[in-house]
Amino acid sequence: MVMLKRILLASCVMVAASGAAFAGEQYVDETGFAISGYDPVAYFDLKQAEPGGAQPRAVPGRADITANYNGATWAFASEEHREMFVANPAKYAPKYDGHCAYGIAQGGKVPANPNLWRIVDGALYLNITPTVAGFWASDISGNINKSEGNWTSLEAKDASDKSWKAISDNDGTYDGTAPVK
Repeated sequence: MVMLKRILLASCVMVAASGAAFAGEQYVDETGFAISGYDPVAYFDLKQAEPGGAQPRAVPGRADITANYNGATWAFASEEHREMFVANPAKYAPKYDGHCAYGIAQGGKVPANPNLWRIVDGALYLNITPTVAGFWASDISGNINKSEGNWTSLEAKDASDKSWKAISDNDGTYDGTAPVK
């Protein structure tokens, strides 16, 4: 009976912990889409630059190919990508509910620019400006460790209500066109 109680308690703790992993609010900007309507699966098909190098542009999703996850609408470039995402959204959704990875490392929720991305150990990370992406890239593992430590207290807080475009407009990473076709 004692063993059964321990197993039940451990199961409850695991269920509670797994629910907390999805408690955060997804960052959604004025487009109304997660990651500004870019296709989260497409990042994993792009050839990644070396840290410090310019990454290829994110791939725009389509307004007619969408799925819902974490309280947000996600857009995809193809039905195949949508199906891949629906089958395993945690694999493709960016870390920290789409907020800037370096911002999380520094202790705050800051919007992220979908064109400033990096995949590390199978996880998608976004940052806000090229300068910030450079700071993050200068110590990727250290910044991920800081972010993971900070995320436990930041996750339940409201998503950023700022627009990454207002911050990034002058840095060359945003061309002013709507990302969703």
